[in-house]
Amino acid sequence: MNRYLIKIAFDGTSYHGFQVQPNGVTVQSTLMEALKKLTGENSTVTGCSRTDAGVHAREFYFHTDISLNLPQKAFIKGLNSLLPDDIKVLGAKKTENTFHARYNVSNKTYEYGFYLGKEDPFLHRYYLHLDKEPSVKLMNKFCKSIIGTHDFCGFSSAKRTVSSTVRTVYKCKTRIEDNKIIFSITADGFLYNMVRILAGTALAVGYGRLPIDTANKVFSTNDRSLGGDTLSPKGLFLTKVIYKK
Repeated sequence: MNRYLIKIAFDGTSYHGFQVQPNGVTVQSTLMEALKKLTGENSTVTGCSRTDAGVHAREFYFHTDISLNLPQKAFIKGLNSLLPDDIKVLGAKKTENTFHARYNVSNKTYEYGFYLGKEDPFLHRYYLHLDKEPSVKLMNKFCKSIIGTHDFCGFSSAKRTVSSTVRTVYKCKTRIEDNKIIFSITADGFLYNMVRILAGTALAVGYGRLPIDTANKVFSTNDRSLGGDTLSPKGLFLTKVIYKK
């Protein structure tokens, strides 16, 4: 068998997340159907992350095992011809059979986007509209307070399925781009709804609704109620995946 590492991008609006679900169409199930049409094989698709329903990815990887030896350009062109317009293959290459698209990840970067000004139907699909501008300076003070290794239990949903809730955040910053505000975070891993809750907490701090030391209070108590709202999934993008050398 040949193991391929595939790089894709997708608009998650119409999908019930990445992982196969019994009651809805997912990115993973759509990829498996397209691969079967292309190769005639029932190939397993293993993703680098379990993105939630409605979440998007500018950069996402998965590995799959195929008996056929397909040239890279033919593989990309053939698979794209069988995928819907909201999922596209950006690259493909053979890799070692021991490589794992999820377990070999070193860190990932997510971004959550807001926009200001008049409501725009095109921006509204991928950004959360804000009626007034928050203090980005205050948001960045919150961002700085979550960098490092912490127990993020209080910044995750009760639906999480992992045993350990300790994660290391390497970078976190909020920036302004024209009429947009972008919350960006890089970590070795993320809990269920973690980024959406952290972005919601940063926003609340930016509006002065929560104190700057909110992170310390949540870390010390694991009390989810001390944090901000869980924001809509539409503003969340997986933007970068870095693998261990």
